[in-house]
This record gives sequence, structure tokens and C-alpha cells, in this order.
Amino acid sequence: MKRHFILTGVALLVLVLWLPLSLAVHAEGNEGNGSFDKPEIGHKPLLGRSPAPSFKISAGIDGDVFPAFANYASMQTPDQREWGVVSVQVANPSDHALRYRVAVRVPGWSDEEVQIVNVAPGSTKASIFAPTFLPRLYSNREIRAATAQVKITTVAGAPVYSRTVPVRLRAAEDMFWGAHFKYAQFIASWVTPHDLRIERVLSEAKEYMPGRRLPGYEDWKDAAGQERDTRLQARSIYLALQHDKLSYVKSSLTFGSNQNVSERIRTPRESIATSSANCIDGSVLFASAFENLGMDPQIVLIPGHAYVAVRVAEQSDEYLYIDTALTGRVSFEAAVAIADRGLSRYQPSQITRIKIADARRAGIYPMPE
Repeated sequence: MKRHFILTGVALLVLVLWLPLSLAVHAEGNEGNGSFDKPEIGHKPLLGRSPAPSFKISAGIDGDVFPAFANYASMQTPDQREWGVVSVQVANPSDHALRYRVAVRVPGWSDEEVQIVNVAPGSTKASIFAPTFLPRLYSNREIRAATAQVKITTVAGAPVYSRTVPVRLRAAEDMFWGAHFKYAQFIASWVTPHDLRIERVLSEAKEYMPGRRLPGYEDWKDAAGQERDTRLQARSIYLALQHDKLSYVKSSLTFGSNQNVSERIRTPRESIATSSANCIDGSVLFASAFENLGMDPQIVLIPGHAYVAVRVAEQSDEYLYIDTALTGRVSFEAAVAIADRGLSRYQPSQITRIKIADARRAGIYPMPE
């Protein structure tokens, strides 16, 4: 009896020491750092002895959420997305299928997106979430700390797993170009043809046009006639912005990760409100005016600089190039000549052209105000 009592006491001592350690191992999280988390304590696999599933959460680009990207991804269906705001990966080592309800939101900043996730036996399933953000994200002017919340339950509602991960919400004006301008097409998010400030610029610009008209392309005119009118309309927009005292101010500093491939870019409404624009700010401003008129603009990038271009006629392969950074300093004719000379110094492989019409077809639309 005495020996039995001693053995029982030892067993209890081992249990007391082991249980907190076991709970800590199962409860600890790894905030998206590449390892998998276990389910919450109390969750039991459907088959008593089957291995438990594990979960991995990652957010943004190195934790950064760029509003232009978030807006784009939120308008895609989950199966269309290649990336989003939060990725939830479920590893199922068991021999039976798993079915979960996964909910993701950024409290105070977004709505909640819910997906039903099916994971086959012995497989891993990654699901990409891009909840629709509230308007406040698109008026955010500075990098902000926030939290993405992930909740996983059975379809019946029993809790399986929950985790929060820190994210940094970038300013609405922050553009992530990526290495070698991989994401350059997203500059189309800054082209905002329906902004009322663009309408005001065009209203002023028409006063510099013969007949006080800004017709865009008119298909009843031949190519030469359209090209002549395109040049006149581009000149009138240039003069209107010159009259509004638009001039060069750099202001491209941004914060957060990947600063070498990120840049602060003013929206057209900000450039108009402050009469300030650098080369890329001015390019998206002019492109917004051209797109409003139903014309075909491009943003053209060369090392260290940017131009705007507009197709001279509907069926033409020729473009009119403008160095918009010179709006406050030189005539329209000089800004065109300087752009032509600047482009001539580079090989085609050194020039990146973003056709706004192509970006729209790819689902890249203006960011909300």
C-alpha cells in the first residue's frame, strides 16, 4: 500500500509538470512566420486518433497592406486571386476530408470575408482573403498599425482555431512597384478620370480650344484630323494646369518595408488641390484627363523619370509624349520636345509602358476617394 501511494504521488507530480508545458506548446502561435499552429485546445478531430490539422497565417507584403492592391483583390473572386490581404493555409495530415468556415477581417478597417474551405485528406490548402476595406483606408495618409483577425470554425459553428496577426496599413498614396517594376500596371489605380477635380480642369481646358470643345477622338475625322485635335486638346489641358500654377514638388518619401521599390504618389485630386506634382504625379493627372475624354493614355517610365503619353488617333500606333514635370516652367511645345529627346536616349528594354486601357481590362480600377 505504501509503495502504491508513492508511485501514485510520483505520477501526479509528473502530470502536474507535464500538463502546462503541453498546453503551452499547443496554444503558442507563430504570427505568420512560416510554421504551422495547432487547433485551439478543446477541438477534437473528427476521428479520435487522427492527427490534428495545423494552420499558417500570413498577411500583406512582408506585413504591409497597400490600399491599391487591397482594392484590386477585393473585387476578385477568391479563386481568381494570386495574393490578397491575408493567406490562411490549412494542413490536413489525417485520412479524412476537413471542411471549415474561415472568417477574416481587419477590425475597424474592413468588413468580414467568409469562405468555406475544403481540405482533402493528406493535403494542404491555401485560401486567400481580401475583405472589402472601409472608405477610411483610402483617406489614410500615413502608415498605421492594425490587426487582422482570423477565426476558423466547423461549418456547424464549433470553434477550431483563432489568431490575430499584426499588419501595417500603408498610406493610400503608397505605390509598391516591386522588383524590376513587376507591379507597374497598378499605377492605373491613381488614374481617376471621374474625379470632380478632373472635370473642373477639363472645364477650364475647353476655354483654350477652338470652338470651346474637348471632343476626344471623333471617328468621322481622318487620322490626320484626329492627330491635330489630340495635340490641341493635350495643349489645352497643359495650359489649364499651367494657369492653376501646377509646378514640381518631389514628395515621394514613404515608410515601411521595401522602401527601395515603393514610392509616395499624389492622387490627381491632391496634386490639383496643392498645385504640386512631380513627374509621376503629373503623369497620372494628365492620364486621368485623357481617359475622361475617352482617349488612350499611357504612363511611360524610364530610369528615374516618367512621362505621360496619349495615342494621337484611334487607329494609330503613334503617341504624343509630354514631360509633365515641366508644366510650371516651359511651354507645351517645349515639354513635348524634351520628352521626345529623353525617350530617344533609352533602348526599348529600358522603357516601361503602362497602357491604362490594358490595366482596366485586367481589373485595375481607380482607388475610391
